[in-house]
Amino acid sequence: MRYYRIWRHSGTGPGLLPPTNLYRVMAILLPLALGFLCICVWLRKIGSREAGLPPGPPTVFLLGNLHVFPTEFAHYKFTEWARKYGRIYSLKLGPGTVVVLTEVAAVKELMDKRSGATVDRPAMHVAELVAGGLNMVLARYSSFLILCSTDSAVDLLCSADNWRALRRTAHAILTPQACARHLPIQQAEATQLLDDILRQPQDFYTHIRRYSNSVILSVLYGKRAPRYETPETTAFFNAQHKWELVLEPGATPPVDLIPILKYVPERWAKWKRDCAITRELQRDLYFGLLDETKERLRRGEQNGSYMEEILTRQEEFGMDREITGYLGGVLIEGGSDTTSSYLQSLILALTAYPDAQKKAHAEIDRVVGQGRMPSLEDLDDMPYIRAMILETHRFRPLAPLFIPHATLTAEEYKGFIIPKGATIFVNAWGIFHDPENFNPERYLLTDNGTKPGVDGSDLRPTFAFGVGRRICPGIHLAQNSININAMNLVWAFSFSTETDAEGNPIKLDTFAYQKGILTGPCPFKCKITPRSAEKVEIIEREFLEARDTFSKFEFGLSPEDKEFVGKSRMHRH
Repeated sequence: MRYYRIWRHSGTGPGLLPPTNLYRVMAILLPLALGFLCICVWLRKIGSREAGLPPGPPTVFLLGNLHVFPTEFAHYKFTEWARKYGRIYSLKLGPGTVVVLTEVAAVKELMDKRSGATVDRPAMHVAELVAGGLNMVLARYSSFLILCSTDSAVDLLCSADNWRALRRTAHAILTPQACARHLPIQQAEATQLLDDILRQPQDFYTHIRRYSNSVILSVLYGKRAPRYETPETTAFFNAQHKWELVLEPGATPPVDLIPILKYVPERWAKWKRDCAITRELQRDLYFGLLDETKERLRRGEQNGSYMEEILTRQEEFGMDREITGYLGGVLIEGGSDTTSSYLQSLILALTAYPDAQKKAHAEIDRVVGQGRMPSLEDLDDMPYIRAMILETHRFRPLAPLFIPHATLTAEEYKGFIIPKGATIFVNAWGIFHDPENFNPERYLLTDNGTKPGVDGSDLRPTFAFGVGRRICPGIHLAQNSININAMNLVWAFSFSTETDAEGNPIKLDTFAYQKGILTGPCPFKCKITPRSAEKVEIIEREFLEARDTFSKFEFGLSPEDKEFVGKSRMHRH
């Protein structure tokens, strides 16, 4: 028998092995070596920018740009990078790819015209933990199976069918015609907002929150909130604040890029505890309101709310209790937090820019006069007020980076390849913010607020409400609230900065905004004074006359709310 000489690992001299053993050793070592080589090659590529991607910040091994990804107020850094690397650039977060669009033409082409390819959302484990994949804004278009941590852990198959059912139902009940039916309660609540500010101007910040939440509760569930301290209102804003902190880009570990983080015990993962708390708060509120509406339907006490219609047509819409509860929840979120943040930003801007306020006062006085409150029909004759409304959207967009999208297919644009599964951020802040100052006249010079001579045809007036198939379904309801209150506030009040002990005006910080994926101004102080005694009388009279409208929505009020309602109306009598 022939032998081959090889070195033994355990000895100091040559040894001999039969050929059959040599083949066995080689059969084991060769695949291991090749596998190790492949792993090394693969690891070298992780974090690096693939050929064809848009340019972006330099990457590092494994992390890509993860080490420089901002953990709060990401829109500032994203805009800084856009000016350095171009209005279409990419980031590598480990093996994942992010593309940031700060160009309107690219947004129109990729997000609107090719919405079928960019309709998806990126995987968001934290959103799945909180809402079980049933939050319509964040629900994925592509099918996936998730394990939800409910009271009795159940498997939920959340797919494109669920998202379509949510979207179809929302659009069916939020048509312009349907929204017009709810104008009476919007106008009545807007009148109470004026009356609340008249009596307690220092609390305008929470008065606005009460208004927006009460409107959407009335429209959705047929139940209003007469005070900011109404249990449903305080419960919502508590849950919503925690929800936005969980969702802010960079606020939680990159679980979707490093899946092993999902298995970190909750006691060592504060983000998991935050998700569990947020989920419990949301479900208590959303399903409590749903069950209350269902019970009222059973008693025959309908008042025309949206959820009454959905519960009546539940089978037609293909909605079970879980999906229905979360549809109501996401509509409360969209109707409460965004509208209140917008109106707070409007007051902040009017206070910080008195010249703009003065022009708005002059126009509304010319159109409306002193003897009545403005109506929606008046807006057609108020070009400056319309421009002011658009400028507030531009000045402080409610979602500076929108909600991120994801691609279902690879897309090519201007020579760049955007791969399948890439996350796309629409950098609304970067698109809007050049320059910074609040100047409604820009929308009088050009339709879309761009500089004269610059093509602004791609920047539609509804841009602030989203893009593609993910545009806000409550846009008509929101625009009515914004338009009514923008006119009312300018008509009724003057806004000025507070003064210090020496009587000098205190400069407002117009960048003091809350963290979160949706953002609004931090509480701020300003001096609010009624513009005339005649306007005070009109506000008090209109508030008293709204009691019949309010009474249709005053179901299940707490004893404290009932006492508040009685006292406020008795005071007016």
